[in-house]
Amino acid sequence: MQDRPTYDELLDAVRGFLERDVVPALEGTKKFHARVAANVLAIVRRELAAESDQLAAEWQRLDALLGSEPVPVGLPSLKRRLAERSAQLCERIRAGDADAGPFRAAALAHVRETVREKLAVANPKLLAAEDADPRRRSRASRGATA
Repeated sequence: MQDRPTYDELLDAVRGFLERDVVPALEGTKKFHARVAANVLAIVRRELAAESDQLAAEWQRLDALLGSEPVPVGLPSLKRRLAERSAQLCERIRAGDADAGPFRAAALAHVRETVREKLAVANPKLLAAEDADPRRRSRASRGATA
């Protein structure tokens, strides 16, 4: 385990520097690129913070859909196996298994939650806006597709 500064503190410091000192001093394309760089750092922070919980939750949802499997040891193995299991789910969807019935509802719930987890990392403001829109909430609760 690393001591301080943590990855979170380092990323926050660089992002703060970009936002406070660099962005205001730039114009045009360079200013835009500095904002993009600061946003990338924020995304990396959120991904690192949420990654283990999100991977575990996705594994559990896929277990419910595809059958239980032991969780692979190590992050690279886990990510590789999650991609394989997601491909298996896609094959079942393409084969028509999710066209109706309880598997459809479970597959939709899994896909919806997976997308929400990705948005929580990539664009939490969009997710918050979606959550605040009562039309979106009622549509999601009915199980409608996006």
